[in-house]
Amino acid sequence: MCALHIDPIQIDGSRGEGGGQVLRTSLTLSLVTGRPFLIEGIRAKRSKPGLLRQHLTSVQAAAAVGDAEVEGASTASQRLFFRPRTIRGGNFDFPIGTAGSCTLVLQTVLPALLAAGVGAQIRLSGGTHNPHAPPADALQHAFLPLLHRMGAEIECSLIRHGFYPAGGGELTLKIASGRKLKPLNLMERGKLRNSSAVALISALPIHIANRELNTLGRTLGWHADQLKLRGLADDRGPGNALVATIEHDHVTEVFTTFGEKRVSAEKVAGRLCRQVREYLDSGVPVGPFLADQLLLPLAIAGGSFSTGRLTPHSLTNLQTIHQFLPDRLLHREGSNGRVVIQTKAGQAAEKGSHRPRATKIARIATPNPYNAPQ
Repeated sequence: MCALHIDPIQIDGSRGEGGGQVLRTSLTLSLVTGRPFLIEGIRAKRSKPGLLRQHLTSVQAAAAVGDAEVEGASTASQRLFFRPRTIRGGNFDFPIGTAGSCTLVLQTVLPALLAAGVGAQIRLSGGTHNPHAPPADALQHAFLPLLHRMGAEIECSLIRHGFYPAGGGELTLKIASGRKLKPLNLMERGKLRNSSAVALISALPIHIANRELNTLGRTLGWHADQLKLRGLADDRGPGNALVATIEHDHVTEVFTTFGEKRVSAEKVAGRLCRQVREYLDSGVPVGPFLADQLLLPLAIAGGSFSTGRLTPHSLTNLQTIHQFLPDRLLHREGSNGRVVIQTKAGQAAEKGSHRPRATKIARIATPNPYNAPQ
């Protein structure tokens, strides 16, 4: 549907935590609903406000997928107008040109393609392992399996790792046509099936990865067969990531920490141990980062999931979703620190239905900003 005669939604890019997610979610839901939008104050709370190369690539990707009219798509721009025409499939190549996150660009257009049920082949080049974005491992092993459960058919290949700040990574995806999303219900995680970790390292001393794995094994009580070291070619670095995968009956979670200058391997591993322990102790199926990624598919297709305390990033994401799909998502606090996100049956978002039937939603207070630089 063409949205030529619909007034644009006015988006305040500085609201909430004021980062790039406001822009990305607006692009996604503009494509899904057919509503144009005007956003001002893009990334206003960041040290370098406006569009960086990664955000500009997200705009360009959404424009290509949605055959959109765009104004203000330039580096450092804090104002953007976006009017989609129709979602189309095909072959797409989205080079970021920096270490900006491939997964964040992908997550801008993937829900829209799935909502429309069109097929596509996508190549993304840039950062695949970025400290401020979901790494490719989380995409492959946590997020995409849940989309498969929702009816999507997606093949994803990590061709080449790309660490910050060098970039140079590559991801490819093949999305089958005619497979629209169906609701997801994920309220329990089931029994623990397996836990494992891998230390990725490139162009750095190998003892760093060994120390990370030794610390993680001692702290979590994991055995040697649960700990793997993967050395990558030097031209893919320098880079170091420690990735833990937790598999339950109904969900797989992935947690990652990254090596930094002047931060010991032991401290890097300690950070990951805290993430893993907090998740295991919480009893919820969905961790804080995966919860953020599931909000858009849930808003589009319906369903429910249980998680812990929502991050400022997720709260801002919910606020933006609410502007395009008013009262679409229920957000309520349950017992034992759980939070339930859900929609009502029969309320799936459809392209062009810019005022869907309302459901009640808990008021979302404006969160305090935090310093993720996306």
